[in-house]
Amino acid sequence: MFVIITYDIGEKRVSKVCKKLREYLDWTQNSVFEGEITKGKLTRCLAELKSIMSDEDSIYLYKVENPKAIVKEVIGEDRSFDRLFL
Repeated sequence: MFVIITYDIGEKRVSKVCKKLREYLDWTQNSVFEGEITKGKLTRCLAELKSIMSDEDSIYLYKVENPKAIVKEVIGEDRSFDRLFL
């Protein structure tokens, strides 16, 4: 499945959350990750994120059933992680 995850995490935990998400998804912008992931890996990822989070933190998960129906348009600089090295 294709997912988009955004987060609003306290400053003390943001680097841990970012590092954890990089293990599973592609970084596209500050506080935004996206990519293909299995249901099992998503469940594991979310469990690991919940262990890092505190009560005031938020993670938003968008599940996309048909990623071919999404049209992604970047206005301004494309900060996609892949484009930094290609």
